Amino acid sequence: MFQKIAKSLACILVAFWASAAGAQQYPTKVITLIVPFAAGGPSDTIARILAQTMSNSLKQQIIIENVGGAGGTIGAARAAKSDPDGYTLFVHHIGHATAPALYKLSYDPITDFEPIGIINDGASTFVSRNDLAFKDFKEFLEYVKTNKDKVNMANAGVGSASHLCDLLFQEAVQTKVTLIPYKGTGPAMNDMLGGTVDIMCDQSTNTTPHIKAGKIKVYAVTLPKRLGSLPEVPTADEAGLPGFSMSVWHALYAPKGTPKPIIETLTKALQEALKDANLMQRYADLGAEAVPQERATPAALGAHLKSEIDRWGPIIKKAGVPVN
Repeated sequence: MFQKIAKSLACILVAFWASAAGAQQYPTKVITLIVPFAAGGPSDTIARILAQTMSNSLKQQIIIENVGGAGGTIGAARAAKSDPDGYTLFVHHIGHATAPALYKLSYDPITDFEPIGIINDGASTFVSRNDLAFKDFKEFLEYVKTNKDKVNMANAGVGSASHLCDLLFQEAVQTKVTLIPYKGTGPAMNDMLGGTVDIMCDQSTNTTPHIKAGKIKVYAVTLPKRLGSLPEVPTADEAGLPGFSMSVWHALYAPKGTPKPIIETLTKALQEALKDANLMQRYADLGAEAVPQERATPAALGAHLKSEIDRWGPIIKKAGVPVN
């Protein structure tokens, strides 16, 4: 009996030291970063810039795997079920916090992941087709309130950042308009450019090129401060919706059970990446802002994720959005 116990303890110790040694050497091979959306979208762009910069710090390549579908939940499920060895990571935006209210999930956004850190805050913009004669955001709001049965508001589909902004906007103005879901931002924007839909609240990464080209009108941004890329555009709070704020934040995760030393290595690499001048400029050009060091930590992300789940759940439920 004693020999069996001793042998079991020895196996446990060997496994422990092997794990510790592996964590100390990490990373020794290519890392896969799952992005739960198609290539070319805002989340994919944010992730690719980050992966390139973190690769330099880790001295190991990080490759992107796009696993789209179901509002990001297919990619999240893939990440949750991956080996917790530090070689599969996961980037998601605010949708990771809203998924519990929108979908029947095979994973838990909190308990099935190890938080590493928040990456960025991104703005959305209130825009309209060019032929709507709003002088400013106050006229925009007045038009919506007095023409609610005529106004249609496009979004990129249930659970998308633009859909969430629609719900928050309706809650703020206490007015419901006709929401038109599309299969992505591209088709929604095409219909706005063509004059089929009236207004949108969409990520600045998608709207800024059209704004600067004069193809659509812009009225306000959703962050508490103005964007460096659109300095003349007021915040929603400044322009007529006191306290209105919505950040399309992204964050970095690993599967639950990833060893703490590996999480610490990844957190340090994330923080170094977010101080990189090139990354900061590329994010700024997209209307996004790399977060300060104190927010790029597991503790900060864990607290923020929970607060966002608590914030969005009641809003989505009140709006009567069906669970998929």
